[in-house]
Parts: sequence; structure tokens; C-alpha cells
Amino acid sequence: MDTLSEVLRAVRLTGAVYFTIDGTAPWVAETPPGKVIAPHIAGGVEHVINYHVVTSGSCWAGLVGEPAFLVEAGDIVVFPQGDPHVLSSEPGLRGQPGPEVYESAKRQSVPICLSLLGGGPDGAGLVCGFLGCDARPFNPFLATLPRVVHLDGAREGTAAAHRLIELALAESTAARPGSQGVLSRLSEVLLVELIRFLSGQASPEQTGWFAAVKDETIGLALNKLHERPETTWTLARLAKEVGTSRSVLAERFTHLVGLPPMQYLARWRMQMAANLLRTTTAGLAEIAERVGYGSEAALSRAFKRSLGVAPASYRRGPANDPDDRTRDPDARSF
Repeated sequence: MDTLSEVLRAVRLTGAVYFTIDGTAPWVAETPPGKVIAPHIAGGVEHVINYHVVTSGSCWAGLVGEPAFLVEAGDIVVFPQGDPHVLSSEPGLRGQPGPEVYESAKRQSVPICLSLLGGGPDGAGLVCGFLGCDARPFNPFLATLPRVVHLDGAREGTAAAHRLIELALAESTAARPGSQGVLSRLSEVLLVELIRFLSGQASPEQTGWFAAVKDETIGLALNKLHERPETTWTLARLAKEVGTSRSVLAERFTHLVGLPPMQYLARWRMQMAANLLRTTTAGLAEIAERVGYGSEAALSRAFKRSLGVAPASYRRGPANDPDDRTRDPDARSF
């Protein structure tokens, strides 16, 4: 089993291309925090990863309040943490972000074409898309992603990502049956390409979930936990299966992942349970068995302790989840 594929499935990755930008200087487009966009992605999501592809010309991009950097035709810029950011014809410009363009995506076919024509001779074209995923109860790779990723179009290893963007744009404009499903799958593959790129740039000294997956011993341990989460794992049993000592496994796993193995497993079981509650009609007893809890009562106690809400309430949806990140009372004030 591929550990990354299993994680991407369980955190319910979905996505779409929402709009294109055709701009001539001076122009500016400011993207609000991900929590403003999240409710408007198909079905509503907890976390938003923004990406923008420069299809022609050049522009400036950057996080709000931080220095901008130049992006040129062929470049891809990604904001994995959903931070507010600005795209503009020159550095220092600010826009007025709001939810209107994202709300309209529910009523119009996508991509929505934005013409930001300032009348100047210098222009730029962009494709803007969004990847939605669960952030809680446990998304192991999300915290490892940086706030900004700039993929230089001329840099080796980005060709596949560009082909995926081209396919996504073509699919979103075709209005064919099944387009939403195709876009979701293309978005997932795009994120995999981003992760591959970041993994390739990582140094041996780096830590984090991606480094752990690449590590010969800890990667195997993660694979075992994800492949058989229902197993009655102990540190000793896991160490034996990956061919190392308990002390070495515990120390290196915690160093790379940031959590001891059994604590990681407990959090991952909660993510699996949450996913099954939201995406299946399986009963709580069946879910408890599938994620490695001995009984329905044991799962209920652990789930409520972890998420602050009972499994039945979580299954009914965000309106019953007091800590759901898609429900922000100030989301429309931007």
C-alpha cells in the first residue's frame, strides 16, 4: 500500500479550477483567507490550498504583509496553508478580497473569467484553482507543507504539474458529464506532484512527515500502521515487523514525525473514523472494528475526547460540530 495515497484518500482531497485572470497593468487580485473560500468548494471543506499558474506574461505574488516575488509565464505558485495573498502587476498593490467571486462559482459554470484591465501595455494571464481537504482531526502532511511554494516553470521536474493544469483547465471549460470528479482527481495528482517536488528538494537533515515517509525504517513503520490500522499494535510488535529495536524506532519516529508511533496511530484512527462517518453509512460498531477500537463505546469516548463532539453529531454535519473550521462567524466580513 502507498502511504501517501491512503492519507490523501482519508483526508478527502477535492478541488476545482475556479477562475482565470486576464490582467493589464495596473491590476491586483487579493485572495482572502482559506476559511472564506472553504464553504464554497463543492460540499464545503475544512482547509484550502490555493494554487495559481501564470499562463502568459508575468506578475508579482506574495503573502499579505510580506515581500512579493516575480512569477513568470510557466511558473506555478502554491499557498498550502490557505494564507491571504496578493497577485498584482507590481509589488505593493492591495485589493479588496471578499467571498463574492467564490459564492458565484456555485451559480455559474467554471472557470469564471476575471478581466482586470488597467489599460497598460503589460499583461498577464493566470489560472487559479483550489484544493480542499480535511484539516482535522488529523492531517499528517499538512503541517509539513510550507506557506509558499514557487515552482519555476523552467525548472526540471515541473513539466508534469503543467500538463495537469492544462488538463484541468480543459476539463473545467468542457462542461461534460463527470467533470467535477475528473477535476477532483486531477487536483489530487497535482498535489502529489507538488509533494514529489518538495521531497526531491529536501535535505537529509530535514524532519517532518515527508522525510519520515522517505526514511527506510520509519517509512516502513508508517506503511505498516496505515496498511493495518485495525491491528493491536504495540511498540514492540511494530519494531519487530520493521526490523529494529523499540528504542531506535521510538526515538527516530518521534524525531521525524513529531509524535511517538502509538500516538500517531491513535490520531490516524480518529481521522479514519471521521472519514468513514462522513462518507459511508457504516454503523459505529463496524467503524470501531475497522479502525482498531474494541467496541463502539471505546470509539465514542475516544472520538469525543479528540474532536469534542459525539460521532453521531459529527456525522450529521458541520452545523452540529462546535469546532468545525468551515463555520467561522466572521467569514463574510472580509
